[in-house]
Amino acid sequence: MLVDAGTGVGDLELAELLLIDDVLLTHSHLDHVAALPLLADSVLRQRHAQRRPPIRVHALAPTLQALRQHLFNDVIWPDFTVLPEPGRPVLELHPLQTGQTLQVGGLAVEVLPAFHTVPAAGYAIWPGPSRESPCWVFTGDTTTNPALWRRLRELPVGQLVIETAFGDDDHEVAARSRHLHPRLLAAELDALAADCEVFVTHVKPGEEATVMQEIQALRLPHRIQALGTGQTMALGGR
Repeated sequence: MLVDAGTGVGDLELAELLLIDDVLLTHSHLDHVAALPLLADSVLRQRHAQRRPPIRVHALAPTLQALRQHLFNDVIWPDFTVLPEPGRPVLELHPLQTGQTLQVGGLAVEVLPAFHTVPAAGYAIWPGPSRESPCWVFTGDTTTNPALWRRLRELPVGQLVIETAFGDDDHEVAARSRHLHPRLLAAELDALAADCEVFVTHVKPGEEATVMQEIQALRLPHRIQALGTGQTMALGGR
């Protein structure tokens, strides 16, 4: 299962791409969907030859509509929801709703609310069909979001991956683009249990050191680190 499909998907080998059966998209912005058409193109021949079912792309209905209209429109990219054959496409689009729970690849998934410039969602994921163990949470792109934190206070969050796109000196840009900055992140995390591991992502290029320094200077009670390439997390653990 792939959560979002940004350019990092390009780091995967073909054998790894062929393991992907489900994609959870948070929203339609290019940095979260850019690799989806390339994924479809890369695995089309092998999946078709092996008679594998389509890759299931799960997202809010407006996100799927954006993909149909602006990406898989036979102008920007071929429509892989009907290729290589209408009855056997490489991609299949599945709409989600906030608050919905579903089983994806043997994992339990809950669709969380996000607040961004376009319709967006986050995800809570459990390591099996049960939702009793701690969950892994990915907020996607979001700004101040009371609905999200109300729900997270009810969940056993083990690890939280959350964006902090800008430094505090760019707080006005962060507000207009509906992203977080360190002071705003601190206000949001106040609703989260202190024993949760927090991983910061989506920092603008070149700003990583500054943003993490500003976060550390706030002396928050949580274990906070920058999310980096190659990191692994064990679902279900704290």
